[in-house]
Order: sequence, then structure tokens, then C-alpha cells
Amino acid sequence: MSPPTPRRRRALPVLTAALAALLCGLAPPAAADGPPDWAARPTGGTDRDARPYVYLEGTPGTVLQDRLTVTNSGRAPLTVRLRGDGRAGAWIRFAEDTVTLPPRTRAEVPLALTVPDNAVPGDASGEAVATGGGEEIRVPVRVRTIGPTLAALGVEDVEVSGGTIRYALVNRGNAMLRPRLAVRAEGVFGTLLDRPERPLPLELAPGRRVERTEPWPDAPDAVTVRLRVTASGGARDEAEASATYLPVAPAVGGGLLALGGLAALASGAYRRRRTGRAAPQPPPDAKPAVQPEPPEQAGPPVEAQPPVDTEPLLKAGAKT
Repeated sequence: MSPPTPRRRRALPVLTAALAALLCGLAPPAAADGPPDWAARPTGGTDRDARPYVYLEGTPGTVLQDRLTVTNSGRAPLTVRLRGDGRAGAWIRFAEDTVTLPPRTRAEVPLALTVPDNAVPGDASGEAVATGGGEEIRVPVRVRTIGPTLAALGVEDVEVSGGTIRYALVNRGNAMLRPRLAVRAEGVFGTLLDRPERPLPLELAPGRRVERTEPWPDAPDAVTVRLRVTASGGARDEAEASATYLPVAPAVGGGLLALGGLAALASGAYRRRRTGRAAPQPPPDAKPAVQPEPPEQAGPPVEAQPPVDTEPLLKAGAKT
């Protein structure tokens, strides 16, 4: 009876596959691309009901406090560096600028925000920035300085050019503004453009200046454009600009006609002056000069030649 060689050959691949599967199960999983395995957010609430940003308010000179939670969900230690950015971010100081977290732990880092003594009442914004593991997380920070609020909005540098209305908006107050714009244009025969007031897609921070454009491809040759901007808190302003465009072809033709008229006028003056010099008139009290009789000559009489004017020609427009 022969040995069962074929069965051993069939069992060998099955054992090899089972051993490979066991080794794959023992090996650590490969890193997958995705969000970082750590997070930073304002302290308070739960992961599902977390605060979207740090909000603080106080009078000038007040020190305001809050906390930032940093969570390391990975399997390796993590070092995170903290700093502030932006206007309100420059007022932030962290209890520790660098935090090292063991795997699967979290830390609450205290922060202190000092409202400057010269801060004007109104809103200021910034960010708390956490950097670690090659990633950066920015947490918004909003601060309201308590005091009288002034809403002041200006529109300036209005001009009409190339089918476009250009203008600039300036926030001259201390409150955050969301401007609204109305456009009206008047021409020679009445109203040419009337766009009702509408909100603009921007938020204008105190002291900020923004340049914007308003399309008007069919602008006429002569027009006066008036812009009106408003915002909450009673802020409003108006500005206008006028534009007049002269067609090129009529202007060039008019210039050629004018040059032709000047040339004709100069030519007429030249002819008139030349004619006057060719036949000068004697003065009123001058007596005619007596010409001696020519001596008699033999032969046929000789025709008298007209006198030759030897004076140089006068240029057109020269004084005599």
C-alpha cells in the first residue's frame, strides 16, 4: 500500500494560509489617513454639546479667565504648543505654553485674557492655536469690551469706470458691522439705475477698510451715481460720483474741422495782405511825380513792362 502523499501536499497550503492570517492579526494596524488623533476645544459641555468658541466680556483693564481642553486619543505621547493669534488672541496668556500628554489622556489648560486699559467698547476676535503631531487646531476667541458702543460707517472713493462702480467701506466705530448697500444713478433724462438696499456678504470689524466693486456694464456716457450704506446701530453714510465720457470720433472730426478753418482763415489773410502790398496807395497830400517824356526813338514803339514788386512776401499773420 502506497503512502498518502497527495493528502500532505493539499494540507500544506492550508497551514501556510492559516499561519499568515495569524501573523497579520498580531501585526499593528497600518496608519490610515484622516483627522488627527487629538483635539483642542473650549472646556465645558460634552463632545456632542461643546462650546463652539471661547466667549469673554469685561471692562477695560479686567483679567478674564477660561480653560482649553486638549485630548490625546492616540497610542503615543503627544506634545502640544499653545499660543494666541489675532487681535483678541494677543491678549491671551496660557498657564503653560507647552503641554505633553500621555496616550489616551486629556488636560485642561487655564488661560487668562487681559482686556487692555485703552480698549474701546465693542467686539474683538482672535484665536487660540494648538500645534502638535504635524497638525494645527484653531479655537475661535471672541471678546466684548463693555462700555458705550458707537456704530459709525463710511463710504468713500466712489468712481465709475469701465462699466464698474468702485467704492470703499470704512468702519469708523467700535462695533462689528454688517453693511447694507443701495445704489442709485441719475442721468440727463432721469433715473437710470435704482437697486434697492441689500445686505453685503461681509462683516466689517472696527477700524477695517474694504474696497469693493458694483457691476454696471451698460453705464451711459454721462451719469451721477449715489451710494447709500447702512448698518445696525444707526450707522449710515452716502457718497456720489459723476462721470462724463466724450466719444473719440466726433472729437477728432471737430479738431480737423477747426484746423481746416484756421488754415482757410490764414490763407485769406495772406491773400488780403499780399494784394494790399502789390498796389500801395499814395498819401492824401502827396503830389503826383512828373515823369519826363521819353525821347523819340526810331522804329515801332516798345510796350511798357509792368513794374516788378521786389519786396519780400509777408508771412500769413505777420505784422505790417
